[in-house]
Amino acid sequence: MRFYSQAKQVRDHEQKALQMVGAFSDVTNADEMTRLQAQLPAIRQETSAAKGIAHGTLWNYAKKLPKVGDDVTTVQGMTTAVDSIMGDAVPGFVNAVTGLQSSQLTTGDGQLNLQPILNAQKSIASANVVLQQQVADFNNLPNPSISQVKDSYDTAKTSLNSVAKSVDSLSKAMNILPDFLGSSQPRNYLIMSMTTSEARSAGGLIGSVGMMTTNNGKISIGDFLPNQVYIPYGAGAPTNDEYRVFHGWGPLHMSFDVRDLAVYPDASRSAEGIRAIWQRTSWGKKQNVDGVLLLDPVFLQELIGINGDVKLSDGRVLTGKNTAEFLLNTVYKEYPVAQQDLYFQQVATQSIGNMFSNMNVKKLAQTADIMGTMAAGRHFSMYSFDKNVEKTISDAGFTAQTPSSEEHPAVGVYVTEQHGSKLDWYIHRTSNITRSSCNANGSQTYTVRYTLENTLNSGDIAGLPEYIVGHEQDGMAPGTAMEKTLLYAPAGGSLSNLNISGSVSGQRKETINGKSVQAFNLLLKPGQKATLTFDVTTSSKSVSDLTVDQTPMGWADTGVTVNTNACAIGK
Repeated sequence: MRFYSQAKQVRDHEQKALQMVGAFSDVTNADEMTRLQAQLPAIRQETSAAKGIAHGTLWNYAKKLPKVGDDVTTVQGMTTAVDSIMGDAVPGFVNAVTGLQSSQLTTGDGQLNLQPILNAQKSIASANVVLQQQVADFNNLPNPSISQVKDSYDTAKTSLNSVAKSVDSLSKAMNILPDFLGSSQPRNYLIMSMTTSEARSAGGLIGSVGMMTTNNGKISIGDFLPNQVYIPYGAGAPTNDEYRVFHGWGPLHMSFDVRDLAVYPDASRSAEGIRAIWQRTSWGKKQNVDGVLLLDPVFLQELIGINGDVKLSDGRVLTGKNTAEFLLNTVYKEYPVAQQDLYFQQVATQSIGNMFSNMNVKKLAQTADIMGTMAAGRHFSMYSFDKNVEKTISDAGFTAQTPSSEEHPAVGVYVTEQHGSKLDWYIHRTSNITRSSCNANGSQTYTVRYTLENTLNSGDIAGLPEYIVGHEQDGMAPGTAMEKTLLYAPAGGSLSNLNISGSVSGQRKETINGKSVQAFNLLLKPGQKATLTFDVTTSSKSVSDLTVDQTPMGWADTGVTVNTNACAIGK
């Protein structure tokens, strides 16, 4: 009875601490952060008390007993992690953010003041390292069955992971922003606008390209030129593998001119391709390029949600809710082709140009979160031709690439539309990941079920322009999509037992730039589905659950279901 009484005490101390720290997830509220800073000693007193009880003589003895022993280990790990987070990670982060909140983040001419960010960079990064490690340790603890503690554990897990995500996004963004925004010298970036309505592996067909210059926190956006202007300047040089897979094998044979540069799953290859083309132009040979941004309308929509609505030249108002649909579907229905790029330019110029204006900590945190979330979903990607700068960008997760981390495994699923159209607005993709076993060598095995569905109603085809539904091509009727699909195993892992339910053709094993790939074409008539089922085994070095890295759709993806309660990762 004494043991369960102490378990209740542990629960009460942990819950009280978490209640007091509840405002920590909102790093944008200056008053709440100031209050939290004042309460840190009281919070630490509660977490230390919980830790002291859980590591007492009674608990150390109970740890050796059957049934309750594993629960004791979990509770001890929980109290240690929470106490360390509140004693080591939180104070440094709170002090740094409080300092930012008292700083002037916008200069008189509306540009971002980079010096406060530079001053806070190191403190936030250090706090983030400790926080991420402690939260990872916390997540890897087995779920306790002791009722007095389980609720506290579950609540703490939800709260700490929310905090960890927010802090990580802010830390990563602050790490790359100064150089990105020209803190040491002006930077020139080519912006490649992608339409995911015509899917290419890394995003979509490139509709236009513009130049963005940053200089000490100020952003200037030049004109966006439509892809037709760049087509006469040739192609970005594909590797032999890329040429074979994307050009030699159809039915749609990629030209590798500016329109098809996102066909590569790695953003670095898209960046190298556009730079090669840019340097051949009469205007590009006179202007150096430091890096490349790939972005789509979903990213612009998120920026508009932060910065405010955009009014187009015809009076139409785009918001943080309707921008993506307008640029990915409505514009093709209501406007001639010649005007479509004009509207994208208007949206991009206003939303990106205002990205860092009128900045405060609230907007900085929101922008950092959007950049991180959109990069994870491939709606936004960055690449720098400076190797040192690119390492920082890549380490922060802002450069889209095929699976490359053994510690954080992902399976890559990349699609390229083979029917010239804008049909991918109607192709919905969902995935379900279930861990089936924990292996003795530390690797994990999962079963992945990935479904593609053509949601277009056949009765609507006649009322849609050919530009959207496509014309009769290679035996495909209007409204029929064909997705060239590439499957990549996790780095250091494997993919097996692939089963495809649906109309599939050209199934083969390929090698693309040194990586093994399962490749095939999926035919999706209106209303049809195709389902891929396969097993994935991760590297023995994996420390997190399997994720899916995929070609972005026309919205922020919420279609991934993960069932991973079978065992603890990294144990």
